[in-house]
Amino acid sequence: MDVEELLSFKPEKPTFDSKHKRLKDDDDDDYRRKKRRADPYNSNLDKDQMTEEEKEKIRQMIEAEPDAEAMDETSFKKLLLQFEKRVYKNQEMRIKFPDLPEKFMESEIELNETIHEMHVMATVPEYYQILVDLRCIQSLLQLIAHENTDISIAVIDLLQELTDPDILNENEDTASVLIDALLEGQVVAVLVNNLERLDENVKEEFEGVHNSLAIIENMTDFKPEMCSEAAQQGLLQWLLKRLRMKRPFDQNKLYSSEIIAILLQDTEENRQLLGELDGIDILLQQLATFKKHDPSNKDEIELMENLFNSMCSALAYPANRARFLRGEGLQLMNLMLREKKLSRNSAIKVLNHAMTGIEGLDNCQKFVEILGLRSVFPLFMKTPKQTRTGPAPDELEEHICSIIASMLRNCQSTPRQRLLLKFTENDHEKVERLLELHFKYLDKVRQCDDQIEREKMRLKQSGDNLDEDMEDEFYLKRLDSGLFTLQLIDYIMLEASASGAPSVHTRIMQILNMRGGSVKVIKGIMREYAGNIGDAKDPTAKEAERERILALVEKF
Repeated sequence: MDVEELLSFKPEKPTFDSKHKRLKDDDDDDYRRKKRRADPYNSNLDKDQMTEEEKEKIRQMIEAEPDAEAMDETSFKKLLLQFEKRVYKNQEMRIKFPDLPEKFMESEIELNETIHEMHVMATVPEYYQILVDLRCIQSLLQLIAHENTDISIAVIDLLQELTDPDILNENEDTASVLIDALLEGQVVAVLVNNLERLDENVKEEFEGVHNSLAIIENMTDFKPEMCSEAAQQGLLQWLLKRLRMKRPFDQNKLYSSEIIAILLQDTEENRQLLGELDGIDILLQQLATFKKHDPSNKDEIELMENLFNSMCSALAYPANRARFLRGEGLQLMNLMLREKKLSRNSAIKVLNHAMTGIEGLDNCQKFVEILGLRSVFPLFMKTPKQTRTGPAPDELEEHICSIIASMLRNCQSTPRQRLLLKFTENDHEKVERLLELHFKYLDKVRQCDDQIEREKMRLKQSGDNLDEDMEDEFYLKRLDSGLFTLQLIDYIMLEASASGAPSVHTRIMQILNMRGGSVKVIKGIMREYAGNIGDAKDPTAKEAERERILALVEKF
């Protein structure tokens, strides 16, 4: 991007991705992150328009800046040697004159200057191996705990730049050397210990906290498998504490929520640890803010979504579903459904995660007891509109159908009867809606099947063989195109038909005949579903569920 493009760049309005629940426009997202990193203390992304005068000043500054000489290996080593000398001198002066700052202050200033000069090393990542070989990483990590927080913050700022994602991803071999050395030196534990002493009421120390989190984000982005190790080194505990801190909303709270979401996304050990640290209760307390009040700006919306995503990830660990129940998470989500604020659509997603599987049995029972059916069925009848945040309509339909399917699978005695009665209310309007959704998603799946057939024909004509991996890929594509939602809809249909009032089955058959539907098609969909039930941790439970579905198919 040249100067003109840089100055004329304006982020577009964001649109939302139904799969990732984040902003689709990556350029806009990157812009927001860079803006936040540039000045996290005073970041206000809604008021960042530059005047022509400011643009002209920036243009003049860029043009007036002399071209820096490229750093070669020799100058790189010289800079590191100078750094080590000044580290040693500062240590020596502090030991000699521990109570006389005027004696060691000069060495401190020199050390600080050298650390700032070392930022140029980020321009030559091919020399990172030298940085590691000369054991400078250990020196940098030791300086994070320096008595002078200015030195500590300068080192954090340097490490943040050295681990910039663009640099790491473009130089993977040398980047791996740097990241491995930092992990070997337990950089996360060092940063967390330092975070405890930083005072965020001081602008420089606030930025030091922000850059510490940026280092961790950069490293987890490059090496996701370090997430478990990072959380175990006190990071998750500090992040939860930071979320609870009683102070006005700021960029560090937002960043903390983002790192928690990253740590929980794909790491089972971290989900378990979160539960043990009372993290479910902390997340619920933070989400309660959005029960009756919408976020006031884009950053608060992002915070809310990070909290919801963290909760969904945490609920993938079975024991956390019991903690969610004890923490009255169901009641909070149910209130969100009724309040119709921005939080509603994401609350639907959380309820789905809380009620799925055999581990969600108690949550399903309790949800009926707290009159949750009155909240979820109106949403089933009329899908909520797309909002600025949360899932898109098709994904919401998937979550809502999954909630109803989970309740039909898990609820017993009175709660189950109350659920089944819903399908007879108002002259079987829920059954009519069920069939409406069935035909909608059946059309989607058939369109996808047509595309897959064309792709298979193309592959055969070009002489390529269809292997098992490709078949799996095609099946996943069908699931993404609506097959999974269709399977949930048809499962609900079979359950309501088999266990509900006889009039439910009668109405289903009437609508199928009227619209040219087919019982055979529904049975085929459910047999395919039974044959592809995911890998359960308990093979016996998996087989029992398969047999139960096949029994429902035979009854239909």
